[in-house]
Amino acid sequence: MQAHYSPAEIEREAQDYWEKTQAFRAVEDSAKPKYYCLSMFPYPSGKLHMGHVRNYTIGDVLARFHRFQGCNVMQPMGWDAFGLPAENAAIQNNVAPAAWTYSNIDYMRGQLKSLGLAVDWNRELATCKPDYYRWEQWLFTRLFEKGLIYKKTAPVNWDPVDMTVLANEQVIDGRGWRSGALVEKRDIPMYFMKITAYAEELLAGLDTLPGWPEQVRAMQKNWIGKSFGAEVHFPHEHGQGALKVYTTRPDTLMGATYVAVAAEHPLATAAAQGNRALAAFIEECKHGSVAEADMATMEKKGMPTGRFVVHPLNGEKLPVWVANYVLMGYGEGAVMAVPAHDERDFAFAAKYGLPVRTVIRTAAGDATPAPWQDAYAAHGTCINSGKYDGLDFDQASAAIAADLEAENRGGRRTQFRLRDWGISRQRYWGCPIPIIHCPTCGDVPVPEKDLPVVLPEDVKIDIGSPIKKMPSFYQTACPKCGGAAERETDTMDTFVESSWYYARYASHDCATGMLDERAKYWLPVDQYIGGIEHAILHLLYARFFHKLMRDEGLFGKEALSPTLSQRERGQSSNPNRFDEPFVRLLTQGMVLKDGTKMSKSKGNTVDPQALIDQYGADTARLFMMFAAPPEQSLEWSDAGVEGAFRFLKRLWKAVHDHVSASPLPQGEGPGERGGELSPQLKALRFQVHTAIQKVTDDYGRRQQFNTAIAAVMELMNALGKASDGSPAVRGVMQEALEAVVVLLAPIVPHACQALWAELRPGANLLDAPWPRVDEAALVQDEIELMLQVNGKLRGSIKVAKDAAKEQIEQLALANPNVQKFMEGQPAKKVVVVPGRLVNVVI
Repeated sequence: MQAHYSPAEIEREAQDYWEKTQAFRAVEDSAKPKYYCLSMFPYPSGKLHMGHVRNYTIGDVLARFHRFQGCNVMQPMGWDAFGLPAENAAIQNNVAPAAWTYSNIDYMRGQLKSLGLAVDWNRELATCKPDYYRWEQWLFTRLFEKGLIYKKTAPVNWDPVDMTVLANEQVIDGRGWRSGALVEKRDIPMYFMKITAYAEELLAGLDTLPGWPEQVRAMQKNWIGKSFGAEVHFPHEHGQGALKVYTTRPDTLMGATYVAVAAEHPLATAAAQGNRALAAFIEECKHGSVAEADMATMEKKGMPTGRFVVHPLNGEKLPVWVANYVLMGYGEGAVMAVPAHDERDFAFAAKYGLPVRTVIRTAAGDATPAPWQDAYAAHGTCINSGKYDGLDFDQASAAIAADLEAENRGGRRTQFRLRDWGISRQRYWGCPIPIIHCPTCGDVPVPEKDLPVVLPEDVKIDIGSPIKKMPSFYQTACPKCGGAAERETDTMDTFVESSWYYARYASHDCATGMLDERAKYWLPVDQYIGGIEHAILHLLYARFFHKLMRDEGLFGKEALSPTLSQRERGQSSNPNRFDEPFVRLLTQGMVLKDGTKMSKSKGNTVDPQALIDQYGADTARLFMMFAAPPEQSLEWSDAGVEGAFRFLKRLWKAVHDHVSASPLPQGEGPGERGGELSPQLKALRFQVHTAIQKVTDDYGRRQQFNTAIAAVMELMNALGKASDGSPAVRGVMQEALEAVVVLLAPIVPHACQALWAELRPGANLLDAPWPRVDEAALVQDEIELMLQVNGKLRGSIKVAKDAAKEQIEQLALANPNVQKFMEGQPAKKVVVVPGRLVNVVI
C-alpha cells in the first residue's frame, strides 16, 4: 500500500474500474427492494457550479447508502437541454443552439464523471433529442383530442424588438430584459394544458406526501389557492346581462362603492368606442406587467368608463372603472371594490375620490380613516349592512350567498387561484408543437405515424424564430383532407420536457412507446433532490404530468383514476403508488461565499474542476456534506476544504499504518481475534457500534450527513489512542477501520474503495455488507457522567452502570475539579440525572 494519499491516482483507478465493470448499471430485479434516487437534471450551460456539486453529491450519498442496504438502486442522469440561453449564446457566439448545447453536454458529462457519481450512464437522455420529445408530442396529440389541451387567446408580455413572449421575470421596469424595448401586453393565440381539471386532486395529493418538506407543500397549496366565496352578478344599468365578479369576502358586499375591470375586458373595449381618452388609457395598460405579484406594488391607475352597474342586493348604482391592477387572466377580469376593507381598493378610492363605506367592525373600530391599517381587512362583525348587521364572517357570507342565489344574481362558489398552463412559446430552441393548421379542417394534430416533428438544428439565429421563416419546415399537407396547410411554428414551454423526464429514465431505450413495463417497476421515484426554487412550477407540473400519464394508461390499468367529471367534483379513487411521482423530497440549500450566493456577476464563484484537480473529488464531496445540513445554506470555506483534505490523509495513514504493521487479524470478531477484551477496548467497541448506529440513522431516516461525518471523526480520534500492537488491539482496530471505511464510503467512495482493498485483500467494497450493530458491544460496564457545579460543566467521572445514587454523589463531591469550583462552600443539593450528569448546587 502506498504511504501517502494521492487522490488523482486513486480516483482515476476507481472510476476506471466502475466504468469497466458497469458497476452502477440498473437492471430490474424483483428479488430486491428497488430504490430510485434522482437529482434534478442540469441545464447544459457549459460548466458545473458548486450548487451542482452539492446537489449531485447529496443524491449520490443516498444512492450508495441504499445500495449498501441491499436495495436495487437506479440513479440516472440527463440534460434539460432546450431553452432561451442556447439562443442567446448562439447570437453571441455565431453558433447554432444545437452545436452549443451538445458541446456543453460533452464537457459537463466529463465533469460529472470526475465527481465519481454512481450513475447509470446507459440511461442518459437529452430533452432536445427527437427520440425524447417524440413522445412528448405523442402525449400532446392525445391530450388535444381529449380536450385537456386547447387553444385560446391570452394576454402576454410581448417584446416588439425580439418579437417574442417574455416571462414576467424577464420584464424589468417595463422593458425587455435583452432588447430594452418597451414591453406590450398582447392577446395572442396560445395552447393551454388544462391543469385546472386536476386542481382538486393536486391539492388533496399534498396530504399524501409526508416525505416532502412542509414548506414546499404549503407553497403548492397557496399556489393552487382553493378558496370559498361567492359569485356576484351586477346587472348593467342599461341593456341585458350582468357583470360577473368573484369574491372571497361576500360579507363585505354591502360596502362595494364601485367596480373595476381589466383593460382587456369586453366592457372596457365597448366603453372605449368613441372615447379617445379611455382608449389611450387602455393602450397604456397594455404596456404593463401581466404578473399578479406586480399588481400589489405598482401605482394604481384608473379611468371611469361612464357606465354603471346595479348593486344586486340594495339596487344602488355603482360606477364602472378600468383599473390597471385588475388582470383579465384571473377570475372574471373584474372586481367589486370595497375600499374600506381592501388595501388596493382603498388606495384607488383615495386617489380618485371614490366613496369609502365601512361595513365590518374590526379591532380598529367602526371606521376606516386614512392611513390604511391591516386591521381594516380582518374578519369581524357586519355593520351598516342592513339585515346582515351583527353577523360574523361565516354567517354573513352564507346569508348573502343564499340571497344572491334566491335573486338569481350569483351564489356560493369554490374557486382556485391555479390557472391553466400556457405552453406556447414564440421561440426556436424547443419542442415543436405537433399541430397542423388547415384552412378547411382547422387545427389538426400530427398523426402518430408522422411523429416526431423534428426541429431543424442547422440554423442561424437572429431576431425571432428561424423556423417561422423556413417554408421547408412549416409548409405541409393536411393529414385529414390532403390540402395545403402549415405547421405550428411555436414551441413548447421547456417546463414540459422537465415534467416527465424522471419517468423516461425507467424506459430510456423504448422505441415503441413513451413508457413500457419497466416504468411500473421503477416508479415512483423514491428520493428526489433539488433546489427550493423549484417548489412550485417544476414540482407542480411534474405532479400534473404524472397524473396525465397515469390516466393515459401508461402505468397499467390498475393505476387508472376516476373520470374527469368525478375528479372535478373532488372524488378520487383509493390512493395508489402511481398517483404521485416523488415519494420523498429533499430541497438542498444554496452554496454561499462571503454571505451571498455564488455568481459570476459578483465574482465570488469557485471552479469545481479546479477544486477537484487540486484536492480530489472525495475532498470536495466530504467538505460539501460536512459544512452544513443538506437543507440549509452552505458557507464556502477554503479552510474547511483544507480540513477535509487533512482528514482524508489522516484516514489513509491510519489504514496504512495498520496494514503495514503485521499480518491482518483473521477471525469472526475482536474477541476471537484477541481473547478477552480490556475495559478500554470494550469502551472502544462501544464507540464503534454507537457510531454505526448513529451514522446509519443519519443516512437513512434523518438525512443529516454532517452529523454522520462528525460521528466518524470522533471515532477516528478514539482510534488514535489505541496503538499498543497487541492481538486484541489489532482485532478491534481492524473492526473499527473496516466500519469507518464503509460508513464513509457513500461520501468518499474513491478513497474507501482503495482502503477496503487493503483491509480486505481481494474484496470489492461494492459487495461489502453494511456494518451491523453488535448489541452486546453497546452494553457498558461503566458509564460516563458529566459533572456540573451550579449548572456549569466542570468535568466528568466514570462509574459502574449500576452504581447507587449515594455512591455517585460521593464520587462527584470528591472529584478535584468539583472541589476546586466549590471553593470550600458546602453543597446545598446534589442532583443526579441517571445516565447523564451530576449537578452540585452551592
